[in-house]
Amino acid sequence: MKKITLKIDDMSCASCAMGLEKGLQETDGVESASVNFAVEKAYLQYDPDVISKEGILQRVIDAGYRGEVVDEEGGGDEDVINLSLKIEGMHCASCAQGLEATFNNEPGVLSANVNLATEKATLKYERSKTSRKALEDLVVSAGYSVAKEKAGTPRAAGKDGEGGENDSPSVGEEGVEAEEPAVVKAARRMWIAAFFAGIIMVLMMINMFVAPIPGYFTISVILAFPAIFIAGRETHMGTLRALKRGSANMDTLVTLGSALPYILSFLKFWFPLTTFVEMAASIMALHLVGRFLETKAKGRASQAIKKLLAMEAKTARVIEDGQEREIPVDELQPGQVMLVRPGEKIPTDGMVVSGSSSVDESMATGESMPVEKKENDEVIGATINGRGALQVKATKVGKDTFLAQVIRLVEEAQGSKVPIQEFADRVTGYFVPAVLLIALGSFISWLVFPEFHRAIVEAVNPPWANLSVPGLTLAFMAATAVLVISCPCALGLATPTALMVGSGMGAERGILIRSGEAIQTMKDVRLVAFDKTGTLTRGKPKVTDIVTLNGYGEEDLMGYAAGIEAVSEHPLGASLVEKANQMGLTLAEVSGFNSITGQGVEGTVRGKAVLAGSKRLMTEKGVQLDGVFSEIEKLEGEGKTAILVAVEGELAGVVAVADTIKDEAVQAVAELEKMGMKTAMITGDNKVTAEAIAAQIGISRVVAEVLPEGKVDEVRRLQDEYGLVAMVGDGINDAPALKQANVGIAIGTGTDVAIEASDITLVRGNLQSVVSAVRLSRATFQKIRQNYFWAWFYNAVAIPVAFLGLLHPIIGAGAMALSSLNVVLNSLRLKRAEL
Repeated sequence: MKKITLKIDDMSCASCAMGLEKGLQETDGVESASVNFAVEKAYLQYDPDVISKEGILQRVIDAGYRGEVVDEEGGGDEDVINLSLKIEGMHCASCAQGLEATFNNEPGVLSANVNLATEKATLKYERSKTSRKALEDLVVSAGYSVAKEKAGTPRAAGKDGEGGENDSPSVGEEGVEAEEPAVVKAARRMWIAAFFAGIIMVLMMINMFVAPIPGYFTISVILAFPAIFIAGRETHMGTLRALKRGSANMDTLVTLGSALPYILSFLKFWFPLTTFVEMAASIMALHLVGRFLETKAKGRASQAIKKLLAMEAKTARVIEDGQEREIPVDELQPGQVMLVRPGEKIPTDGMVVSGSSSVDESMATGESMPVEKKENDEVIGATINGRGALQVKATKVGKDTFLAQVIRLVEEAQGSKVPIQEFADRVTGYFVPAVLLIALGSFISWLVFPEFHRAIVEAVNPPWANLSVPGLTLAFMAATAVLVISCPCALGLATPTALMVGSGMGAERGILIRSGEAIQTMKDVRLVAFDKTGTLTRGKPKVTDIVTLNGYGEEDLMGYAAGIEAVSEHPLGASLVEKANQMGLTLAEVSGFNSITGQGVEGTVRGKAVLAGSKRLMTEKGVQLDGVFSEIEKLEGEGKTAILVAVEGELAGVVAVADTIKDEAVQAVAELEKMGMKTAMITGDNKVTAEAIAAQIGISRVVAEVLPEGKVDEVRRLQDEYGLVAMVGDGINDAPALKQANVGIAIGTGTDVAIEASDITLVRGNLQSVVSAVRLSRATFQKIRQNYFWAWFYNAVAIPVAFLGLLHPIIGAGAMALSSLNVVLNSLRLKRAEL
């Protein structure tokens, strides 16, 4: 299966998105499809053996929309890159054909297509054989030029042509490139409609209250045409596309509320009838005002992606043969050494090979304090170097960088759906047809029961009411009001806009939310389980006590203990080796080494059999522990881990090791408990040590003596006892347990983010981020619920009021525009939430 992301144009409301989604889901070869109206994207998983991406795009076109591939995963060669260049200076088809032939003759170019109409060259090339710079030079040598890209314009794509060197960013950048023109177009349409509708309203006032204007009706018909049919062209095209599909959408309602009244007004040229020209022009103008405000607000909701993209460095200064050379970041290769001067952005993820400096990593972790970096330390691309100069060896480029992963994750979260959304989506599919039936019912009801409706209007007496006009006119106005006041868009924007803002806020603070489902689940979590080592503690244990027995000295004991542990990869073993080095000991070679999972290690040191580990290991190996239990209990009661050491079957002593608890652990756990969640600690330590550590932190439940492979079973038991459980671990060693938990939270530092293993990834190792993640999830879901409430409440109240004739269609059009805007603005208020 392959995954593909499409940018969809020409969707006008949530009904459009639902119809397209259903059509794609019913397409042979498409495993799953989700269409997000707010971000105007479709996310699909499909079988390339059954249907091609061209077939999927054709399916989109057949549905009446325009689609463009902006990202694809799965299959392909990492060395193959797709590139799109904007060419200037071509005048005819011969120019395009000649340039295309030039590209195809270049070594490394797999395919080239030059389109004269779009003035674009679409190329697929092998990164190992040629480069973007070389291809641009070809254009110049052929007598043309390459248009300079705006900030944020997609560059190369890769991996079978989709997404390559700058894979993930290309998805978000497409949105940045397309969004500003969308606002400009919406503004242009709004001002055209508002200009002509405004003139009509002024003339109407003069005609009614000052003096009759000769030919007023003809003038108003002429002025209304550009407002309704030129400014409103996209709306009517949307209606036609929907009719072609045999469906109806938001555009259908507006067309019926504006174009139909306008056309019917022409009857006045032959019959003395009431006209609706002013109403029709005003409805379209208000609709387009709402569309403009909505488009602008949606742009603000997606600012997170723009900010992330703006962080990217555009060029890198590489050192080759002792010489500095500046190249585009796209051309960076792993292993190249970059020179980063004070105050500059680090171009891509890498490792410091020379120099030392402080680096501002706030864009990645949300941590405001600069982090000191020296030789062999990892650095994150797009972070800002401080006062020192650094030489950094690139380790990750393009789609593999930390920033690219973050952008992909934010896009993924914004494109996901929340379970609560499923019901709203089903209703949205029937919304517009239902409104059409209600409008028809209103028209018929006014004709059949005129006295009933007139009585209601007289009782309420709205300012606009004019019951002296014919009943047919009143019926038509009531039906029009129902059409234009109904708003399915508010329902379609309720979840996506909140997710856009919430996921963006999280990314800015180092909290990466993978899906909308995690947000909904998080609000109902009853227990948060923590892995101990490296999560609650710093993961850097140190030797605190050395207890010698049976005639062994400290140096002898540490020589044997550190010698056997030097071969082990366990963090506790590393602490013994560190202590031995501090004591100036030379460690002997080990033979016959064997690691006994969850118990300890054994082997031969200096020709003697050595055991190092737990009481259980000693007991199983027949080592006598008489007289040492009290010392062990004392150490474990202090929260220390006792490592027993035996030489030739005789107990030589005990080495106590303790891992420092993170400074923020106590406060973070206390805040989670205050928020109504229980906390638990899962550890391989013995029960006494574990309970001592838990007591220091304030954790309410301890699960001790758990082997690494037993964590999944323990999480399952906690779920049986408490219900929904969130698991906090490092995302690598704890990956199975994170998957088992209802919400997996991976906590790490810097580029060490195991995105695939978790629902929420915390870039910083700070436990306070867990509290912030819970608060963000709850705040985001609260906004989603509020949005749905207001969307349902608006339609539930507005449609009956319009049905009864208590609302003028112009007022209805304004209310409809405000209802969608209210949902988007309510989502933006999420930015005020305290995390």
